[in-house]
Order: sequence, then structure tokens, then C-alpha cells
Amino acid sequence: MSIDLGAKIDEMVRLGGGAAGRHAPASELRPPITAPERITLPDAELMLWRELFTGSESAGYFQCLSDGVDWRQDRITLFGRTVNSPRLTAWYGDAGVTYAYSGLSLVAGGWLAGLLSIRERVGQAARTIFNSVLLNLYRNEADSMGWHSDDEPSLGPNPVIGSVSFGATRTFQLQHKRCKASRSVIELTDGSLLLMSGSTQHHWRHRVPKSNVPCGPRINLTFRTIK
Repeated sequence: MSIDLGAKIDEMVRLGGGAAGRHAPASELRPPITAPERITLPDAELMLWRELFTGSESAGYFQCLSDGVDWRQDRITLFGRTVNSPRLTAWYGDAGVTYAYSGLSLVAGGWLAGLLSIRERVGQAARTIFNSVLLNLYRNEADSMGWHSDDEPSLGPNPVIGSVSFGATRTFQLQHKRCKASRSVIELTDGSLLLMSGSTQHHWRHRVPKSNVPCGPRINLTFRTIK
């Protein structure tokens, strides 16, 4: 399905964004990108923008990605077992870009217009040109992502990962690979961007665990550059 997400979001902001929103497109209402919060951990480079996207933008992107993305539930291989992925996923990027993980091999067929708009904002903040994005839809508190590092050879020696969240807040946990008692927790809120770079993936693994508290759906986009 082909949806002009940028136009959809402009329409939603005009209808629900207050007096200014009724007269100006979303592109004119975007606040300047502010300096991020630096998260200090050993052997890691982490920066967090808590509101890279406004509330109206986040609501628009969430709705249009929910409706317009070709979501699927893959069978993945974990610790020698093949199971249903505990979330829905999608892969987009420059035509032909391939990403392999957990026994899957994903080939991108291009971009949705709205994904390009999100990529532009994330790229400006990260000062990086991303050529692909993995999307995850956490439908409720029972969906999750297990411990892993984004350290596949195709991502290069020190990958830059830009993680955008729309929808419900979910807990993001990190654990040092050598010193397992060294942990950190970040609450990833609607419209936020977490940037992981440098040697982070060499030394840390991360996950989104199931929640004990009922919560609504969340869409996470992890922008990356396949070499």
C-alpha cells in the first residue's frame, strides 16, 4: 500500500494542532533540533532526544505507519529454536539493501514517503545518512525484544543506530557484556530518538522486555546503514 504519510500528517496537524496548526503545514511547525541529553555509560556513546518529534507529528506518524506499513510476523531462530517473533516487523530502505539476523534475510524494496521524512529528521540529528530502517510494532505489553546487540558484520565495525519511538512508552534496558551487573534503563517516550554509536554494540546488549503494566501499542524505527 502506498500512502503519502507527509501529507497525512500535515492534514492531522492542521485539524488538531491548535490555531497555528489550522493554517500552517507540519513542516513549518517543526521546532529546531535541540541539543541531546548525553547518557554516560562506560564503553558506550549514547545520546537521547526526548522530543525530536512534536506530539502532533508523533500521533500522525503512528497512525499512518500503523495503517500503511506492510507488517508481518516472521519465524525467527533463537538459541536453535524457531519461534514466532514476539512483535510485528517490517524492513524498508534503498532498493536491494539486505539485512540478515536471527535466521532471516530481508531485502528492501524502497521507501514510503513518510519514512523518508522521518529519516531526514533523524539524519540531521545524528549527522548520518541512513540507507535502511527496521520497524517493530509492539502491539501491547506482551510483545517484546530479547537481549541482543546490533553487531552484524553488514553494519560495519562501529554502527550508528538511530532508534525512534512513536506511541506508548516502553522500557529499554542495557547490560554490559563483560560486567553483567552494569545495567542501565531508559524510558523511551513518544517522539524520542535514542542514538547509539561508537563502540556501544561491542560492549553492550539491549532489550525491550515484556511489561507487567498494561500499555498500548508502540512503533519503533531503528535506522541504520548497511555497508
